[in-house]
Amino acid sequence: MSEPAITPELIENHGLKPEEYDRILEIIGREPTFTELGIFSAMWNEHCSYKSSKKWLRTLPTDGPQVICGPGENAGIVDIGDGQAVVFKMESHNHPSYIEPYQGAATGVGGILRDVFTMGARPIAAMNSLSFGETEHWKTRQLVHGVVEGVGGYGNCFGVPTVGGEVRFHPAYNGNCLVNAFAAGLADADGIFYSAASGVGMPVVYLGAKTGRDGVGGATMASAEFDDTIEEKRPTVQVGDPFTEKRLMEATLELMQTGAVISIQDMGAAGLTCSAVEMGDKGGLGIRLDLDNVPQRETHMTAYEMMLSESQERMLMVLKPELEAEAKAVFDKWDLDFAIVGETIEEDRFLIMHQGKVMADVPLSRLASSAPEYDRPWEPTEAAEPLADVPQIDPVDALKALLSSPNYASKAWVFDQYDSMVMADTARGPGLGAGIVRVHGTEKSLAFTADVTPRYVRANPVEGGKQAVAEAYRNLTAVGALPLATTDNLNFGNPEKPEIMGQFVGAIQGIGAACAALDMPIVSGNVSLYNETDGQAILPTPTIGAVGLLASDEEAIGCEVRDGHFAMVVGDAEGHLGQSALLAEVFNREDGDAPAVDLDAEKRNGEFIRANRDLITACTDLSDGGLMMAAFELAQAAGVGIALDSDDTATLFGEDQGRYLVACGFDRAEALMGAAAQAGVTLTSVGRFTGDSVWAGNSGATLAELSEIYTSSFENSLG
Repeated sequence: MSEPAITPELIENHGLKPEEYDRILEIIGREPTFTELGIFSAMWNEHCSYKSSKKWLRTLPTDGPQVICGPGENAGIVDIGDGQAVVFKMESHNHPSYIEPYQGAATGVGGILRDVFTMGARPIAAMNSLSFGETEHWKTRQLVHGVVEGVGGYGNCFGVPTVGGEVRFHPAYNGNCLVNAFAAGLADADGIFYSAASGVGMPVVYLGAKTGRDGVGGATMASAEFDDTIEEKRPTVQVGDPFTEKRLMEATLELMQTGAVISIQDMGAAGLTCSAVEMGDKGGLGIRLDLDNVPQRETHMTAYEMMLSESQERMLMVLKPELEAEAKAVFDKWDLDFAIVGETIEEDRFLIMHQGKVMADVPLSRLASSAPEYDRPWEPTEAAEPLADVPQIDPVDALKALLSSPNYASKAWVFDQYDSMVMADTARGPGLGAGIVRVHGTEKSLAFTADVTPRYVRANPVEGGKQAVAEAYRNLTAVGALPLATTDNLNFGNPEKPEIMGQFVGAIQGIGAACAALDMPIVSGNVSLYNETDGQAILPTPTIGAVGLLASDEEAIGCEVRDGHFAMVVGDAEGHLGQSALLAEVFNREDGDAPAVDLDAEKRNGEFIRANRDLITACTDLSDGGLMMAAFELAQAAGVGIALDSDDTATLFGEDQGRYLVACGFDRAEALMGAAAQAGVTLTSVGRFTGDSVWAGNSGATLAELSEIYTSSFENSLG
């Protein structure tokens, strides 16, 4: 089959700008073949090259004594002591999930799991962060059902517990949902596998499932805005098979024990192209591939299709040749393909052969190192107008409004579809705060959370970026965990618009400041840009996934209050209502500034909580909905009422940062007050847990009535 001629239209369809195509001509000294055009397009698109974000990503703090491996590999790696490490990352599958919700979400989960076990880690936990349009929008229900079923369908079949996450709704996501998937695994610190190839003449081996035409051009599709041609992009969505992935994981981990692996890389975005180029580039080597040897499940596949297919459940490995038989035996046992498809070469070449013909021959290092890098023009987000007066409102009526919203109602309808207990090491599943998973065979546990408040980021990207990290820090601290490190999933609109690029830059500045101040370096992550449809961008959504360590079961702080417990707030409050949940849900307003984040206070208050964990029976951080929402959630979880002293709207629903709601008996409360005075931490008594109703001043309702609203609203809206 002859390859099509290279035309300006074809170049544009590959997401390449004229000046980028000119750079290709300069690098190879001739017109590219169709396959070469596809390869350059795959490696130089936004999704793979980070060409609009690299400059700013380099400013993030990525080092620390706990960091074994920071950004640049399949996942980040952090030391958790005793020769063990936690391996984790978060990635987006936004565009595919909007086009084909079930498969888009499912393969997002599959891809992030491969990133983890490719490095020699057995996955132990998953999370997700999901953003959808308004509930009344014609497509939202379909997206919610498809995405949730896809996440559950893949994760449950694979056998990894989903222990946390978040779900939000806003009109800005009507044309572009967000599906951010997180996975973490455990590895021996001296048994980690990396992707850099080494040695000349080493076999390059294809592992896993066969290659088909699904996902061809997926990475390029994910690097462009949506328009009215969206349905034409359906073939670019991959199809997942969790049972094959489970076998692939077991085979890969077993293979690693043979000593045969020199380097290994997941075939994710841009498939065979990206995995081969990354392995060769990191090792300073060239790669020759013979596509005749690639296992194929469809007939008459072209070189272009094989190089750009994003078929799932595949890996690429550089193998020690003397151990080929042992390695092949492992994959034969698991009934998976094992095929030598090429070799490492000394020359700086990416040489692709098919049916005896040279289909591509380009300098391999230039595919990665010479990818365009842009310093996009950016405009700082204008300061918000001062908040207009917010009238006093009956606190229980306001609470009912929050509990009736799918944004703040119980998400049990979602997480009940996920298996959170598989592997039998989950100590706390989804529903209230960070998830906790025991490190099997030890006294340690790991805590996981995913957080961002997009409306804050839109109003004030710097403070919103700080807040996302700070809330992750608080969620880990509230369960007693020492925050270790973070991964980011930076979801934004079109970076070629200075105002969107300004949101990105501001958020990075805030995230960087918070990660440095709170000792939570970024060790992995993902950037997802062009989240727009017909020019309408999503809310800026820089999701932060974070991991914390509990040295023993005794360090965990519970969340079950008892009748007679005192309710106390750690941290200062001024009653900040700008961009609050109350404004959005009760007054249909999105005005004012985001709350300021005092990073010194965040660290001081967090250290106080962890230092005094023995005095605290229950703890949660204060975030959306402020004190009133946090108090209700603790009360509802324990089935005990609460009487708050204040009925002031700003006091109850303000979203000042750096705060925790804690509960304990009288003697411990007294001791905690003394400890707070010594530490210079503000600790304020705000009420008591008692009875079977929720009171704020003289306004009250039964806990049963409020719980019914809380537990039924999400399903009534979307179930």
